[in-house]
Parts: sequence; structure tokens; C-alpha cells
Amino acid sequence: MKNESNFKKFWQFFWRSWAIQASWNYERQMNMGFLYGIVPTLDRIYPDNNDPLQVAYKKEAYNRHMAFYNCTPQTSAFTLGLAASMEEEYAANRDTFNPDSINAVKTSLMGPLSGVGDSFFQGTIKVIAFGLGVSLAQQGSVLGPILAMLISFFPSAIITWFAGKLGYTMGSKYLNKLQGGLMDQVMFVCGIVGLMVVGGMAANMIGLVTPIQFASSGLVLQDILDTILPGMLNLAAALGLYTLIKKNISTTWLLVICIVGGVIFNALGILA
Repeated sequence: MKNESNFKKFWQFFWRSWAIQASWNYERQMNMGFLYGIVPTLDRIYPDNNDPLQVAYKKEAYNRHMAFYNCTPQTSAFTLGLAASMEEEYAANRDTFNPDSINAVKTSLMGPLSGVGDSFFQGTIKVIAFGLGVSLAQQGSVLGPILAMLISFFPSAIITWFAGKLGYTMGSKYLNKLQGGLMDQVMFVCGIVGLMVVGGMAANMIGLVTPIQFASSGLVLQDILDTILPGMLNLAAALGLYTLIKKNISTTWLLVICIVGGVIFNALGILA
């Protein structure tokens, strides 16, 4: 029965990871898709909706997995399986297991798994698949689009299945060994890696530059800022938005501030 139960879990990780981008959003990207993927696990851990304590634990877990998440869908199955095993461990050892470690591990895995996943699936498999498919299609062969889709699908399906299985079985096997001080150390390291990932995303996804130049001296303000701290304007914008979020400013107002502020600063020649 245990093997049958695990097989069902693996299928849930597999199928639901394919839908992880179905509710993609600009605020937290794949968070709702990840929650959709782990809902069967949470419902299995806390099955009694008439028990106020279980309902409270389930709501806590639902809220926990609404945090920001963004990763290659095929490799997200690994994170999904690992998070599921951590949720099971937390439910079994609530007094000794720190639930903050779940999101810390998720965040730390986003960068490495995305780097590998995007390079392999987007930069390699799809290029080969559709390069071959286009070549056959140009020759008038109906196998062109069919072969392109098959070559794209099968590696994704195989890796997604085994990624979910590996994440869950690794978590179940090793989490019991990561109790006490060792688990705290792992969480600390994961937190550092996660902050590096988020910081790198802020530096790369925000593209603020200033066109201001000093005609008398020929100095370019952007060059001066880059000399002091590369990406200074990006950092200032990210910290400013973070401050507003901490003050419970809604996402709608944040978007309005960004759009209107960008238009005004661009019109004044402050930002390019």
C-alpha cells in the first residue's frame, strides 16, 4: 500500500507541475501554480475539515505556499516533491521542525534549477526539436511538426516524473537526519542562497538608468553611479517598493506608482 500511495503522489507531482504556469502573475509569478501542486499533499495531511486545529494548520500551509515562486516547470516537480516531504515531516514533528525552512529551501532551489532547466529545455531540447522539425517541414514532410512536438515532450515528461520522485524520496530519506542544529544550519545556508537569488533577480529584472550628463565636464551620471555601486538605481527602486509593501500598500497602487512615476521621470529626463 505504501508503494501504491507513493506512486499516486508521484503522479500528482508530475501532472500538476505541468499546470504551474496556468495562473502566472506579475506579483508572485508561479506561486498559485505551486500551491495547486501541493494541495493534494496538504489535504492528505490534514483530512478533517471539521477539526479546527487541522483547518488552522491547513490554512497556515496554504498561506506559506502563496509566497513568491518562479522556476522552470519541468524541474519544479523536484521542488514540489521535496516541499511535500517537508510538509509531512513538519506535520509529524511540529515541535522540532521549523516550517520556515520549507520556503527557504524552495527559494534557494529556484535559481540553480532554473539555470539548469532553462538551458536544457529552452536552450537545447527545443532548439534541436524545432530545428529538425522546420527542416523536415521545409521539405514538405508532415513529420516536421509532429517530430518537433514529440522530441520536445518526451524528455520533459521523463525528467518531470523522475524529478518529482527524486525530490520526494530524497526529502523523506534525509529530513530525519537534519534535525536540531544541523537543520538550522541548512536553513541558514538556504536563506543566504535565496536572498542572493532574489537580489540577482532585482538587479537583472529592473532596468533603471539615467541619461543625465554634465555638459561642462562631460561627465555621465550613470557612469558615476555604476562606479560607486553597479545597479544602484535598481536597488533603490527595489528597496522603495519593499518599504511600500511593508506598509501594506496594495499591488494596484504599486503598479500605479511605477507606471506614473516612470512616465513622469522619463518626461523630465531623469530616467531613460
